[in-house]
Amino acid sequence: MKKNWSLLFQLFWVFFKIGPVTFGGGYAMIPLIEREVVKKRKWVEIEEVSDMFALSGTAPGAIAVNAATFIGHKIAGVRGAIAAMIGVLLPTFLIVMLLNIIFVSFEGNPHVKAAFLGIRAAVVALIAYAAIKIARTSILDKSTFILMIVMVIMMLVFHWHPIFVIVTGALLGIMIVKVKELMNIPVRLDHNPEKNKESIYDVPNEEMRT
Repeated sequence: MKKNWSLLFQLFWVFFKIGPVTFGGGYAMIPLIEREVVKKRKWVEIEEVSDMFALSGTAPGAIAVNAATFIGHKIAGVRGAIAAMIGVLLPTFLIVMLLNIIFVSFEGNPHVKAAFLGIRAAVVALIAYAAIKIARTSILDKSTFILMIVMVIMMLVFHWHPIFVIVTGALLGIMIVKVKELMNIPVRLDHNPEKNKESIYDVPNEEMRT
């Protein structure tokens, strides 16, 4: 029983520490989740984090809250989901209240404006880093690389909604696998060489990273 409560507190505390980063958007928390949840505590694999964030983007509500809930549930069931959700929400609530007080009091202060300018730039760096980390576990071959490029174009040029992008990506992913199976082309579903035999059509992992 004590072990269960200890795990729940750890979940709460981990996401309480991660929570302050979520003001830049849920994806900004991926580097911290990787460090705290994947590398330090080894609760889940980085591939699972990528999948959970994909699911979080399709569900209603804030991505940060959805991701924390998914990860908490994966680790400790319903109680874990609640602990992680409270952990990620509480610091966000406190910070927003504090920022509101500061902003109202010093709205015209150039130092405050400069601080927010720096924060926005730092958040862009966090999101870019998170995108690179996810790409390393999600871009498996030429087909997934082309799919990524197409989805980026759809968002930038045609302004597709993120949910539409994710749903379309899922459908195209299924179609790609089915076509490869019909053509007897080996299918790669992850980077683990023990689980997938590399096809001559696949782009080597090192090449995709350059």
